[in-house]
Amino acid sequence: MSAIVTEGARQAALEGAERRALALLDAIEAANLIAPGRSEREVTEDVYALALERFGVERHWHKRIVRTGANTVTTAFENPPLRTIESNDTVYVDLGPVFEEWEADVGRTYAIGADVDKQRLVADLERTFTHVQRHYRENPTITGAELYAHAQAAAADAGWTFGGSIAGHVIGEFPHSKMSGDRSQMVIAPSNARPLRSLDDLRRQKHWILEIHLVDRDRTFGGFYERLL
Repeated sequence: MSAIVTEGARQAALEGAERRALALLDAIEAANLIAPGRSEREVTEDVYALALERFGVERHWHKRIVRTGANTVTTAFENPPLRTIESNDTVYVDLGPVFEEWEADVGRTYAIGADVDKQRLVADLERTFTHVQRHYRENPTITGAELYAHAQAAAADAGWTFGGSIAGHVIGEFPHSKMSGDRSQMVIAPSNARPLRSLDDLRRQKHWILEIHLVDRDRTFGGFYERLL
């Protein structure tokens, strides 16, 4: 376990891990790993290799997820058949690298081609994230269920459907998944009626990832964006 114990130091460590994960996403883009004709598996394997070679990442706290086409409507909990990136797809990448003992969780979406609705979706993802994040910060007693409902409403206001069964989760020292306590209180979801700023079982502040998953079910495409709340 890390010697970092203060809340300020925990926050700084998680923010530092996120900065490195975002730099990994930038490196994926610079290497042109996401391109038409490449399969989800090929991109995933190349992401793994790049993360190890350039960033020293040997552990990932969740599976590396690359989804394209109709698979972008699915969530991390699902395992749809593998697809190949086509010339007019959206593609999302969801990474969970571990840096030292600290988890990161970042996701980005890319619009391949010139479809204006898919390009709008990519822009709306970050805008919706910022809107929901601001609502959280302005409401100190907000619960997981209430923030999930707000994310759903924000998606609808932007002209999309909210595609996730949750809108985020706790993150922390690796592995956060083994933290004790009620699992329903570790997700931003209808099941979590506790304030998100309530303390964990060790009397520490909870640190949250906010997930925005926007979809157009009629046209079977979507996108995903996540960062620290």
